[in-house]
Amino acid sequence: MVTILNFEQYRHISSPGWRLGWTWEKREVIWWMQGAQAIEQGNCSEFKKNLPHCCKRNPVIVDLLPGTNFNKQAPNCCRGGVLSSRVQDSSRAVSSFQLAVGCAKNTLSTVIPPVNFMISGPGPGYTCSNPINGNVSIFIDPDGRRTTEALKSWNVTCIYSQTLAHKGPTCCVSLSSFYNPDIVPCPLCSCSCQDMPSLAGQCVNGNSSVLEMHTSKSPLEEAKDIVRCTRHMCPVRIHWHVMLSYKHLWRVKITLNNFNHAKNYTDWNLVAQHPNLGSINQVFSFNYQPLDRYGGTVNDSGMFWGIKGYNDILLQGGNVQTDILLNKDQGAFTFSHGWAFPRRIYFNGDDCVMPPPDAYPTLPNGSLPAPLDSALSLVLVGFLSVLVLLLGV
Repeated sequence: MVTILNFEQYRHISSPGWRLGWTWEKREVIWWMQGAQAIEQGNCSEFKKNLPHCCKRNPVIVDLLPGTNFNKQAPNCCRGGVLSSRVQDSSRAVSSFQLAVGCAKNTLSTVIPPVNFMISGPGPGYTCSNPINGNVSIFIDPDGRRTTEALKSWNVTCIYSQTLAHKGPTCCVSLSSFYNPDIVPCPLCSCSCQDMPSLAGQCVNGNSSVLEMHTSKSPLEEAKDIVRCTRHMCPVRIHWHVMLSYKHLWRVKITLNNFNHAKNYTDWNLVAQHPNLGSINQVFSFNYQPLDRYGGTVNDSGMFWGIKGYNDILLQGGNVQTDILLNKDQGAFTFSHGWAFPRRIYFNGDDCVMPPPDAYPTLPNGSLPAPLDSALSLVLVGFLSVLVLLLGV
């Protein structure tokens, strides 16, 4: 039994799903598989009948698709290799399959696990350890009345690196506010430049022939980015807009734009870091979950994701957006020095490029007493007083 567990809080494995590979130490073959399949059978010519499922020394395994016949399924299989993040859906953050190994030419006490494990999710980015002995696995029957133990268990840990996964960033952030008419765009060439196709994939301006060519790819291959030609050249842009200020609350709009003509982002998620996220009052049209990144001492990070069947898919050329209401912490709240804007933004687990701090929207005349609504109230009261005096005259 092979089980893949995704312990990432906010990084999931999207379609076309995970691929798992390893190298056999000897001349092992896979006689049969349940819940998954090897993408190649390899050379099984030495077997005259009852051919093994896979004879390759370095097999690559993929999950079965939804709707697979019941007699080919295993627990937690058959989702096309898609794994959810732990926060979004922990029950779908696990995948497993079974296989029978032959020709190992050793006894149970001398069984040697394979080496050189690799996993893609769906592209590169993961680096895996060697197998180490783990606690013996316990299996519980579906009726819960019987348990069995594995004879041996090994653990392999794979760590993700954004630098290995992508040649450049994959998203960027733009900013705006109600108190400044200027919109701070994503930095120039945030993810690539239009004259650097090796980083950004292909840059198009509604070129339908390029899009039609892309649809013929293999279902096991990850789509190469076909990005709309922009100054930032990012597949995804997140826009943070400070909308309004009330007496005890302030309001923010977050918009996600998909500039990738080759991909719908299914089960997307966004993580924001801001000191006021520990005082969220209400989130509209998105799911939200605070993230405990510091052992409960500081609550400045939260994860947003779409509502199933409503806005959980970020379509090609489309956008999704939400408003969030935050309570004002009178001891810390201010609009000065860019405090109202996020410190970091992550999309699908990848760090997004932020504008430089000196480019953030500034307050009128360079400063504004905090809180803003108090200052506006004083201005309004002063104006009404003058109006009353004029009318009295």
